[in-house]
Parts: sequence; C-alpha cells; structure tokens
Amino acid sequence: MISESPAEKCVALGALSLQTEADTARLGAALARALRKGEAVCLSGALGAGKSVLARALIRALIPSERDLPSPTFTLVQFYDGPQFPIAHFDLYRLTDAAEAFEIGLDEALAHGAAVIEWPERLGDERPRDRLDVMIALEGEGRHATLTPHGAWEGRRLER
Repeated sequence: MISESPAEKCVALGALSLQTEADTARLGAALARALRKGEAVCLSGALGAGKSVLARALIRALIPSERDLPSPTFTLVQFYDGPQFPIAHFDLYRLTDAAEAFEIGLDEALAHGAAVIEWPERLGDERPRDRLDVMIALEGEGRHATLTPHGAWEGRRLER
C-alpha cells in the first residue's frame, strides 16, 4: 500500500495492496509524479478491477482543474492539456487490431505527452517501449497491483 507516512519517501516498483479507493488514488498520484513525457502507464485487469479508477486518479493528480474525467470506453480516447505536457487516456477494450490504436493517435500522444492505456494487451507487441505495466487483480474486498517497469521506467521508484 502507498501510505502517506513520512517514514519512507519512496517505494520500489513491484507488488502493492490497494485495500481502499484512497489507496488507489494515492497510487495514481504517485504514478503521476513519476510519469514523464513520451511514457505510458498500461493498466490491465478484469472488468471492474479498478483500471478506470486508477486512470482517473493519475489524470486528476496531473490536472487537478479537470472536474469531469469521463471514461473513454465509447470514444476510445480522451485528451487533456496538462501544465507540463498533454496526457491521453486510451481505453482499447473495443479494438480488434493494434493498428486502430495508432489511427486514433497513440503515436502522437506519446510524441507530445504521455498516455494512460487501459487494455494494453490489445496492442500485442506494439506496446510502448517506455511503459509501466500495472496489473490489477481483485483480492478479497480490495485490489492487488503488480507494477512491472519497461524501458525508461526500469530502476525508477515512486515517491509517496
């Protein structure tokens, strides 16, 4: 769990327990602080696992002035202008081919900003090189998140 305790300032990437929605929001905020231009956070897990909750928490931490953060389930992508760089939120659940993600702007989103991608497995081998894979699984009343870094994310720690 990402706690607000001042005892430790950073946490290594790996496995985290998310017992409450507040834990998920803290993880989203920590991911937002670590995310850099050109990178992606890829969220996987079953329907209802909390991918959209985590995505909204991450985006809200980057752009606190955004009041309405709709899920891009039907639009496939939502774009937001952040103070440091733009962020795109992709929901690829309805895609049948990885090429469709690039047709709706995945390359451009990463060239000009960063991306949060739900259902990244739809990209197959076309997933961004510099990404953090976050697998969320239901665990009793809470969630369990496994964070796996790739490319520029390797060796990075999250600030609490």
